[in-house]
Amino acid sequence: MSLYEEVGGEETFRTFVAHFYALMREDDLIGPMYPQDDWEGSEDRLRWFLEQYWGGPKTYGEQRGHPRLRMRHMPFAIGEKEAQRWLDLMSQALDQVELTEEQRAAIWDHMQRAAGMMINQE
Repeated sequence: MSLYEEVGGEETFRTFVAHFYALMREDDLIGPMYPQDDWEGSEDRLRWFLEQYWGGPKTYGEQRGHPRLRMRHMPFAIGEKEAQRWLDLMSQALDQVELTEEQRAAIWDHMQRAAGMMINQE
């Protein structure tokens, strides 16, 4: 069974990504990096990516192709401060869903690696 299925599938991912975006809309540091005219689309894309990554539907790949995360984030100035804020908001969002310690640890490890890979500024 995939982690996607273990944690409750689409409902769980939809819940935590929605909470993340609610926080992001109010964030003064990295919120402005997000497309102000396409919050819903941005939310869908993150949810699709995470669902696919954790063994769910392949919607992200079908809609967007290869993730190319670092390339897609290059236009934005992302330093340690921005990466940490993203992680802080992601942690708060993950608190909104029921996960075992092992499930959260697996997701958190991925989030930390992803945030570190996006850093492109001193």
